[in-house]
Amino acid sequence: MSTSAATELFLAKPHLQQLLNALSARGYCIIGPTIDQSAIVYAEIRTVDELPQGWTDQQEPATYRLVRREDNAWFGYAVGPHSWKRYLFPPFATVAVADRTAAGWQMSTPHEPVPKYAFLGVRACELAAIKIQDKVFLEGAYVDPIYRARREQAFVIAVNCTSAGANCFCTSMNTGPRCTTGFDLALTELPDAFLVEVGSDSGGEVLAELQTRVADVEEQAAAERARQQAVSQITKRLDTTDIRNLLLTNLEHPRWAEVATRCLSCTNCTMVCPTCFCASVNEVSDLQGDHVERQRQWDSCFNLDFSYMNGGHIRNDIRSRYRQWMTHKLASWIDQFGSSGCVGCGRCITWCPVGIDLTEEVAAIRGETP
Repeated sequence: MSTSAATELFLAKPHLQQLLNALSARGYCIIGPTIDQSAIVYAEIRTVDELPQGWTDQQEPATYRLVRREDNAWFGYAVGPHSWKRYLFPPFATVAVADRTAAGWQMSTPHEPVPKYAFLGVRACELAAIKIQDKVFLEGAYVDPIYRARREQAFVIAVNCTSAGANCFCTSMNTGPRCTTGFDLALTELPDAFLVEVGSDSGGEVLAELQTRVADVEEQAAAERARQQAVSQITKRLDTTDIRNLLLTNLEHPRWAEVATRCLSCTNCTMVCPTCFCASVNEVSDLQGDHVERQRQWDSCFNLDFSYMNGGHIRNDIRSRYRQWMTHKLASWIDQFGSSGCVGCGRCITWCPVGIDLTEEVAAIRGETP
């Protein structure tokens, strides 16, 4: 099949399983949305019956609940606590090993099979997050081999949002809700079908095996109305005007101390964030002391020990740690990587136990009434 990213093809809903079958036949482990512990999370799926059909999420600051929709939409939710980061930049990885031998210590790099993932249900804000992590892990002076190996094999099926959560502000960050780049295939859900766009040669090859046809004018108009519905539902805003200088010239603003009285320094916001990449490295020995593993695991700038250097902690209060996180995410990230570190997904607001909203914090520093 020869098609372009601008061409929308009609795929009847019962035929979505054909897509999963085609990916499985190519050796992909399909990761998609499913329900576990009363949340929509990303996990391995094999059939469309495992998708959260007929469910949506209600989100507010510090609030997440699943509720039944009035229809049977398969992707009628916003985002949950998981991000695709956990599959490209795993929470735990062994980066080196050392073994004591008769000839002395021998260092080696573990060579584990690289998982071949197909991501189903990637939202526009998450595509933007993956692009940001690509820049962090692939485009600098030092390339992360674990991330690169997983990223090179990943197949991305995006899904355009047709409904938005109360904490979404992707329109402020120019990251959504429409998927425009970074995918192999992109779906827009209609009541009885999906309209599919192709974003890569690999996507076109897979789609050629499915039962599709070119969408007619009415179907394309219906898809556009569905996508526009998400835009109209987004009410949260973040004013990014000169935000770098705003934050970096207000490091002693009283708002930092005020937010510190509420912040628990629990790390939730950094764990659910799709772009945060802080990690720590520890060396762990077996009981005999003959085998040592160098292990990397996710960490957070909210942890006290993360700022330990030269015999002391340089950010020893919550005020300084919250300020570090927000000024890095929204300001100094721009100096490092040429873009904001925030994609407007709203996860940090939803999963903060005390409901701290960074859009309100920026507004307060601007002198606006939240």
